[in-house]
Amino acid sequence: RTVELLDTPPGDLVLLSPRTIPKTSSGKIRRSACRDLYEQGALGIETARWRQYARIGAVTVANQWKRTLRSASALTYACYAWTLFGLLGVPVWVLTLALPRPSWRWALMHRAVRLLARMALIPLSVRGLDNLPRGRPCVFVANHASYLDGYALVAALPVPFSFIAKAELRQKWTVRVVLERIGVEFVERFDREKVIEDAERLGRRARQGRSLLFFAEGTFTRIPGLRPFRMGAFLAAAEADLPVVPIAIRGTRSMLRSGSWFPRRGAVQIRIGPAVEAGEGEGDSDLWNRALELRRLSREYILQYCGEPDLGRE
Repeated sequence: RTVELLDTPPGDLVLLSPRTIPKTSSGKIRRSACRDLYEQGALGIETARWRQYARIGAVTVANQWKRTLRSASALTYACYAWTLFGLLGVPVWVLTLALPRPSWRWALMHRAVRLLARMALIPLSVRGLDNLPRGRPCVFVANHASYLDGYALVAALPVPFSFIAKAELRQKWTVRVVLERIGVEFVERFDREKVIEDAERLGRRARQGRSLLFFAEGTFTRIPGLRPFRMGAFLAAAEADLPVVPIAIRGTRSMLRSGSWFPRRGAVQIRIGPAVEAGEGEGDSDLWNRALELRRLSREYILQYCGEPDLGRE
């Protein structure tokens, strides 16, 4: 009769005990949960308190156990990675000092880092190797996200090159002697006059046939994002009339963040872009303008593929 008059089924008034209606943490009624309980005939049935406490306790213990397992797994991997690094790093350090030829030292580093990546269960994906200039040096420019970036590039690039490193690294002799043996060039980062001098020196070095690799941001932090690029790499390329090859590194920041020595398992992706030519020009103003254009084009490519936000419009 009610359906015929109102064209809708009548509502069902249900009187319930306090604290038996499911609600959210903010006190709102969970309507879908209420409907399910009503359809099952379980609405208003109060669960025994000991069962409620037991269910909450079981969920808490299960979640804590999962967190403990994740922490134990991460700690086990970190210890394993550092053990591998020590077992491989010490003999490689000694052999780097002992081998007489730079080509031998480079081949040793290249193979050792690739072996380390395989043993540490780190997938290394490299795309764009066909973009590497054939038969001529170039200036590689990469983003900087972690201390692992250098190792990733040594493993990824099949051609020898010289890293451009901050001058502060010369203060640690254990690091300095190895870096010098593999052809690392040290530069000042904060003295503008020395930046120009270093760019000219590196340009001469590149014209002698040695490719250079710059981390154009100059530093890295825990915060994800592509920082503004410094001019040194692009001035050196314009000075030597060499192409710039942009390289986007992805994945290393989450594996070893700045300020932390706790490595985490992850995957590394390297993407090598097409070479950017410096163009022609004369005089200091043209040199600067060509360097600015090289910086703009390189940064656009790296920003597209590094997987991080832009932290500095230029």
